[in-house]
Amino acid sequence: MRRDVVDWLQNDKKLNLFVRHNPIWYRKLSRNPHNRQQLELHAKNYYKQTIPHKVEKFSNSLGFASMMMEMYKAMRNGD
Repeated sequence: MRRDVVDWLQNDKKLNLFVRHNPIWYRKLSRNPHNRQQLELHAKNYYKQTIPHKVEKFSNSLGFASMMMEMYKAMRNGD
């Protein structure tokens, strides 16, 4: 693998860990070092850091907060 690609991976801990968990990327980057954007996209999907994942996480948090408010109202009305 080219030295600049190795340095780039070592500077980004999440990408480095992703490549360690998915060793096929060593081969892909060795053959075509310009696949960096593709690697970053796959890593974002792996770590669930894409916009749809963030929206889903926010929606789940909002649903949980709404459920807690309803439980609080039900407990308060029960007294």
